[in-house]
Amino acid sequence: MTSRIDTPAATSASGETADVFAGIRKAVGMVPNAYAAIGALNTPALKAMLSADAVLARGVLSAQDRETVKLVVSAIAGCDYCVAAHSLAGKASGLPVDTVRAIRALEPTGDARRDALIAFVRRLQEGQGTLEAESLAALRAAGFPDEAVVDIALAIAVITFTNVFNRVNDTTVDFPDLK
Repeated sequence: MTSRIDTPAATSASGETADVFAGIRKAVGMVPNAYAAIGALNTPALKAMLSADAVLARGVLSAQDRETVKLVVSAIAGCDYCVAAHSLAGKASGLPVDTVRAIRALEPTGDARRDALIAFVRRLQEGQGTLEAESLAALRAAGFPDEAVVDIALAIAVITFTNVFNRVNDTTVDFPDLK
C-alpha cells in the first residue's frame, strides 16, 4: 500500500526540512512517514506540531497520559497510522501492552486514574468538545489538576492534525505491530 501523496525520501530533503528531519532522526532513530510527508509539503507546519509536542512534554501530563490522550483520539478517529505510532510510543512511555490494547479498544484499563482520563477525552471527542460539569469533576477527582485540561486540549489539537492528515493521505504505516 502506498500513500496518496507522493513524498520524496526524507534523505533527499535539504535546507530547513533536512535540519528538522535530522532532529527527528536523532530523537526517534528514523523519520516516520507522516513526518516525512508533512515536512516535505509544509516544513513550518511540522515544526509547529513538534513545538506543540515540546510544550506538552513540559506540561502536567506524564508521557503515559499524553499517549493515552493521543491513542483515544486516534482510535475514535479511526486513524490506523496514529494508533500504530502511539501504541508504540505508549509502550515506550511505560504503559503495559495490555493497557495500550485496552486504550486502543476504548475499554477500561483497570487503572481508575487512567480510565478517568480516557472517559474525559472520549466525552470531549464524542461530544464535539461539549461536556457536562460532572466530566470535569470526575477528572479532578481522579487527581488531575485544572492545568491538565489545557494540556489535554493541546494534545487533542496536535493529534487531530496528524489524524486528519494521515486519513487524507492514507499514510503508509511504518511501525511494527504492537506485540
